[in-house]
Amino acid sequence: MILYHGSSLIVDPPIWGKGKTTNDYGRGFYCTQDLELAKEWACSRAMDGFANIYEFDTSGLAILDLNSPKYGILTWLAILAHYRSYWERGSISGQAKKYLEKHFFVSPEDYDVIRGYRADDSYFTFAKNFVSNGISLSQLKHAMHLGALGEQVVLKSKAAFRQIEYQGNIPAKAAVYAEQAMARDKEARKMYREMVREDAFADDLYMLDIMREEMTADDPRLR
Repeated sequence: MILYHGSSLIVDPPIWGKGKTTNDYGRGFYCTQDLELAKEWACSRAMDGFANIYEFDTSGLAILDLNSPKYGILTWLAILAHYRSYWERGSISGQAKKYLEKHFFVSPEDYDVIRGYRADDSYFTFAKNFVSNGISLSQLKHAMHLGALGEQVVLKSKAAFRQIEYQGNIPAKAAVYAEQAMARDKEARKMYREMVREDAFADDLYMLDIMREEMTADDPRLR
């Protein structure tokens, strides 16, 4: 498959062991199959950058696909809660974080490659609002597709890094792509506000419901 990595630098080759441990799925090499999204990431600091291009061979690799029917959005959220550094403490958010990790967490460290949502900007806010009981599960699922949310592909293991090959790069101008990223995020937040103003259905599930009823990943009500 062809992958793109947006950066202010030319990354040739990607090096295993680099990156922050507090990214969505921990330390790894974060890519996308969407060229336009990679260009936005490249200009995230309002500076010109590059969409680095790679050929990636997934043969023989263990892939955790969080968007497959096997997993629900709460597995993604449990992983996010495990790695991301900011969560409120001493509140329902803190309790919810512990509950999600106990009942829904699947360790990305056991896999070579992760596929799943990204939690940039507004999307991390949506996740936090659900964890704090501010929106329902159905609203969270809907929110995660607002603003043309992209999927990311993350290389985790040494084996995965051995199977990715640099192919070149495409320059990305901040004057175009930093503004495009801001517009995407602004539109997502606008649609989110409109969604939240709508009345939730009486049978919608909230984080408190999930904890009180001790729901786990195999509960059909969460599908």
